[in-house]
Amino acid sequence: MGREIKLAQMGQTMEEGTIVSCKIKPGQKINKGDVIFEVETDKATLEMESPAEGIVKEIVVAEGQTVPVGDLLVILEDEVKAAPAAAKKTETAKAVEPAYKPGQKVPLNKFMKIIGEKMVQSKREIPCFYLNVAVDVTDLAAYRQKLNSEGNVKVSFNDLIIKALGLGIAKWPIMSGRFEGDSIQIAESIGIGLAISVKNGLVAPIVKEVEKKSIQEIAQYSTALIERAKNGKLTPSDIDGGCITVSNLGAFGIESFIPIVVPGQCSILGIGKIADTCVSSDGNIVIRKMMKMTLAVDHRIANGAEAAQFLDFVAKMLAEPEKLI
Repeated sequence: MGREIKLAQMGQTMEEGTIVSCKIKPGQKINKGDVIFEVETDKATLEMESPAEGIVKEIVVAEGQTVPVGDLLVILEDEVKAAPAAAKKTETAKAVEPAYKPGQKVPLNKFMKIIGEKMVQSKREIPCFYLNVAVDVTDLAAYRQKLNSEGNVKVSFNDLIIKALGLGIAKWPIMSGRFEGDSIQIAESIGIGLAISVKNGLVAPIVKEVEKKSIQEIAQYSTALIERAKNGKLTPSDIDGGCITVSNLGAFGIESFIPIVVPGQCSILGIGKIADTCVSSDGNIVIRKMMKMTLAVDHRIANGAEAAQFLDFVAKMLAEPEKLI
């Protein structure tokens, strides 16, 4: 019997995984640390590395197959024992690639099912209230342009929003709380999720320790997160530890929307597009860049006054970006 490679637990809540793609074939020599599968878990699609080296004797799972943690995936043998005969092919099922057409029935992959389950859980279990504010981001746009012209790191509006949220949570720690039945657990550090559209749905990896990062460091961190998310290379650590999420649909022309709180977090901030708007200033009509934000809050954690003060503070930080330090 050759050495066995079994499905590892890639995250504390992982009980099973779906084989999205197989990176090896029978007869192939692999080294310890080589990526052998892409596995879809309850939170993201992750790369699984080989825990050992050897020759692939047999692959006992197929693409698209869901298996529990600890199940056998691959059998290895030593290189000197490898049979010279042609490797036996393993039947594989093609991964779902949605191409929506009229009348089409689109099957849900595991990732899409999990997103749906979490959203139903949120609407069923989390009593939310919602706060709206319109922010004058004229100076913020100019500040961002200045940062990008002077520095080597490209700063996005999301990076500036994340920085403002970090300052706000530092001032109102209750906004980092996690509801735990008979208590509220305040987060030890500030982790802010960034909603990212990917091939099979949506992920929200976490920008960690925002309170310790400059705007440029946040920009570097979020850029790396986005790249890993788009390439399906997020790790379990990337998606754990968030207390609030930013969801920005402004690029799609959306003025405002009500986002759904991610279970386990206190709130989520929905960001709309930046629009040139006529506003009154000292008796005159001027054009300013305005952006609408909607904060959805778990009422079990924070009350209206706390959340309102928090959102007002964040809005003022964005309106006066020189304070984002």
